[in-house]
Amino acid sequence: MEHIRSRKGFTLVELMVVLTIIVVITMVVLASQSSFNKTLILANTAYDVALTLRSAETYGLGSRAFGSTVNAGYGVHFESGTPGSFTLFADLYPAPSISSVCHPTADPSAPSALPGNCSYEQGQGEKVMLYTLGNGIAVSDFCAYALGSWSCASANGGGLTTLDIIFARPNPEPFMSVNGSYSSTFPVTDACITLSSPQGGAQYISVGSSGRITANASSCP
Repeated sequence: MEHIRSRKGFTLVELMVVLTIIVVITMVVLASQSSFNKTLILANTAYDVALTLRSAETYGLGSRAFGSTVNAGYGVHFESGTPGSFTLFADLYPAPSISSVCHPTADPSAPSALPGNCSYEQGQGEKVMLYTLGNGIAVSDFCAYALGSWSCASANGGGLTTLDIIFARPNPEPFMSVNGSYSSTFPVTDACITLSSPQGGAQYISVGSSGRITANASSCP
């Protein structure tokens, strides 16, 4: 007599267990992918900011013309009141002068005389480009180093409202000013910008006294 073999399929409980495992694994993978994408977007934004600073350096040291001015410095302006954007500008105002705060010259009419006061003057037509940060990313802080200590917009007690980083020929070293004022007596020698994402995480861009720009600095003060 031929025996009839019993064939068993999956029970409902077994199917539920398998489906639950698949759902959990899928959620973990999607969450990891989302976190990776957010980190990548923040890092790319930091590189974009660093690239704009590098562009200002290239324009300033290369004497790129802006309108009728051919020897202006170029800089990047950060403002605590507008954390979602920053500005690339040409340092045009005021005209070259013997009493200039950052580019004094004995002959204001000389071809080598530089205009500007090493800070952004919004009402003087200096804006080259306004950059808006996307994906909720913001400049959450910026800091400047002078007189042996750091001052920041948020950290270290706050106090800074603006930071300007300018490059002008023939010096590779940047001119940096805070709160709309440049000091040659007590110059800012280093700066750091913090970018933050609403989902968490931060990226830091540093600018050194030699003109070195780092898009993935380890931290800001």
